[in-house]
Amino acid sequence: MLVLASVLRLGFIANFISEPVLIGFKAGIGVVIVLDQVPKILGVHFARGTFVQNLLATVHGIPKTSLATLAVGISMIVLLIVIERLAPKAPAPLLAVAAGITGAYFLNLHSHGVELVGHIPQGLPSFTPPVLSLAIQLWPGALGIALMSFTETIAAGRAFAKSDEPSPQANRELLATGLANAGGALLGAMPGGGGTTQTAVNRLAGARTQLSEIVTAAMTLVTMLLLAPLIGLMPQAVLAAVVIVYSIGLIKPAEFREILSVRRTEFIWALVAFAGVVLVGTLKGIVVAIIVSLVALAYQAADPPVYVLGRKPGTNVFRPRSHEHPEDETFAGLLLLRLEGRVFFANAENIAEKMKLLIEEAEPKVVALHLRGVPDLEYTALKMLTEGEKRQRERGIRLWLVGMNPHVLDMIQRSQLGEALGRDTMLHNLEMAVAKYLGTDSRPGSGAS
Repeated sequence: MLVLASVLRLGFIANFISEPVLIGFKAGIGVVIVLDQVPKILGVHFARGTFVQNLLATVHGIPKTSLATLAVGISMIVLLIVIERLAPKAPAPLLAVAAGITGAYFLNLHSHGVELVGHIPQGLPSFTPPVLSLAIQLWPGALGIALMSFTETIAAGRAFAKSDEPSPQANRELLATGLANAGGALLGAMPGGGGTTQTAVNRLAGARTQLSEIVTAAMTLVTMLLLAPLIGLMPQAVLAAVVIVYSIGLIKPAEFREILSVRRTEFIWALVAFAGVVLVGTLKGIVVAIIVSLVALAYQAADPPVYVLGRKPGTNVFRPRSHEHPEDETFAGLLLLRLEGRVFFANAENIAEKMKLLIEEAEPKVVALHLRGVPDLEYTALKMLTEGEKRQRERGIRLWLVGMNPHVLDMIQRSQLGEALGRDTMLHNLEMAVAKYLGTDSRPGSGAS
């Protein structure tokens, strides 16, 4: 399914995760990961549930804390932080794991209540031929797993990619994950994808290229063949300490403050994505993040701005009128309006209402509608303009269209609106519109103001 999605170029689905949503998603993952590891540091056990249930169970389990386990966990956290500060190029996780295994062996930590990783089977997995007859039963679940695997993979990749690094290519990730799962299935592997916890540890341990995964695969093979008994001696608290130290960096309040300082709406989207991951889990949280991004996209598309323009004195520069530039020129009886973005069924009504209010306020004789920033007019939007032009014409207000691209111009000329307006009201730029208006309008009081 993932390989087929790659062939069909369906990776664009990943583009529906916006940056604020990704920041909230990443912070939510950090909180979930840290909470998931805290019980291992405390040495307590309980049945896992939702985030809130796990949080309450962790708090209730504090009185049952294993002091020896807590000491190991805190020692490893301190060791990792000290190594990162004093020797940032040193392989801190590897040193922590080695220290944990050494301590468990010589201090006999298991006898003091410190839980170890335990038995790890040695040897290579056996070949597992596919049973094609099961495909009919398994395809619905496989589709869900494929979707979640891909979204988590691409979300993790983008969350951890730095600004000077190329962004993960969604279709390439689809192909790679699909082929990896197909190959792994022949050896009895579980379905897999890019994991956020593993990525956090890998990235913050210094990994920069695919070479890190080759090293990981090689060490996994060595472990399966030779080191399994040794790794089995590692305390669970050591693993938890490594994960906590390298996951807590995902939680960056400064990024939330930066979003809030720029725009409150995107800050709310980031909080919703954060809450989605925390309250319903990582995989479902990804779905929440995508839905939030889609709703945000729909909101922006459905409510585009309509600008009233003025001309900068002594130039041919037209810009939205503002209190910062009260000196900009306007022209009595001429209203210059500008639309931006695609005009279609979802926003045509809002645009029409905004234009109507601006026209009623200005009471112009001519409305010059600048469409240079409109790449396309959908039929519903064209009908809105046609009906609006008819209503304003009945009130004695003329409509001029300015700066249309060839596609929009051709569409309008073949419509009733084009027939009603005529070619002489379709102008190349705003300068021509102003010149045409000033040259034809000889009413008293006309001209620049």
